[in-house]
Amino acid sequence: MAIVIGIIVVIVLILIFMSVKIAFEYERGVVFRLGRLVGAKGPGIFFIIPFVDKWVKVDTRVVTLDVPSQEVITRDNVTVRVNAVVYFRVVNPEDSVVKVLDHIRATSQISQTTLRNVLGQSELDELLTKRDKLNQMLQKIIDENTDPWGIKVSVVEIKEVELAEEMKRSMAAQAEAERERRAKIIHAEGELQASEKLVQAAAILGREPTAIQLRYLSTLTEISSEKINTIIFPLPMELLRAFTKYAGDTEKTNK
Repeated sequence: MAIVIGIIVVIVLILIFMSVKIAFEYERGVVFRLGRLVGAKGPGIFFIIPFVDKWVKVDTRVVTLDVPSQEVITRDNVTVRVNAVVYFRVVNPEDSVVKVLDHIRATSQISQTTLRNVLGQSELDELLTKRDKLNQMLQKIIDENTDPWGIKVSVVEIKEVELAEEMKRSMAAQAEAERERRAKIIHAEGELQASEKLVQAAAILGREPTAIQLRYLSTLTEISSEKINTIIFPLPMELLRAFTKYAGDTEKTNK
């Protein structure tokens, strides 16, 4: 009799041990009873009926998923290879177990497909300069597709955009041409401003003959300070007119 009681006690202890389950704070236990969904249990300690209930452990922490490089043909017919990273977590443990076989693999596949489709509708310039906008678009589409599985996609980031060597050389040549164009425009704008200032200065000097003489003397002072062997003095037109007038008066007198 004591042996039977001992066996019963051991069996009861084994059943109790089998019925007690513990889930960490970041885990949930999805319980099935005779194949039917009971619900999600945890965190902490919970109980199941041995041989009747089955449970599946689900991690609710954020998962970092690397999307492999995808070959994409952009809208302007440029072939690039793009990879990305997706951050998601399980918000509904029941759906992540019941409605999809492997929610991580399913999220990876839908991310790869969405990456090719969205970037294939964009031009290369948008892919290089408007990456934030494309990230938001990818996040919204992937989140909508994974929502029935109890998955919440929080962030999608395009990591690298690989271009062919020919395209890199072409873009470098384009950037160099753009820099030359900007330099020529800046130079032309400087010439325009300088010419406008010269016109204004000429107008002022034309109104004031004394200012011309002062400018002439200032120029002579600057020339005399230079250590050169030959100095060419510019003659003002007023001085030449004076000589011309004097020569004409002399000729009239002689006649």
